[in-house]
Amino acid sequence: MIYVMAVLATFNNQDTVEIKARGRSISTAVDVAEIARNRYIDNLAKPKITIETEKIMDGDAVRNVSCMTIELSKEGTEAKEPLKKAMAPKEESKPVSEIK
Repeated sequence: MIYVMAVLATFNNQDTVEIKARGRSISTAVDVAEIARNRYIDNLAKPKITIETEKIMDGDAVRNVSCMTIELSKEGTEAKEPLKKAMAPKEESKPVSEIK
C-alpha cells in the first residue's frame, strides 16, 4: 500500500506515472498498478507496458534479469474528479446475507 499511495501522490503533480520493476518485484509492480487503477483512480487510460531483459555480470557468468515498465496516465488532460475523492476507497457491495 505504500507504493500505491506513492503512485496516488505522484498523480497530484503529474499526468503520467511510470512503475519500474526488475526480477521478482515485477509481481509487486503489477499489483500496485492494478490496485491504483481498480480501487482508487477511475479515469486512467489503458496502461502501456514495456518488457525487456538486462544482462548482469555475476562473477564470471552473465545472468539475464527480466525488467518491466508500467506507464499509467490520466485520460484527457484533466482529472474527472478531485484526487482526495479518488484516494478514498470505493464502496464495496454488501454480501447477500446483509441485504434485507
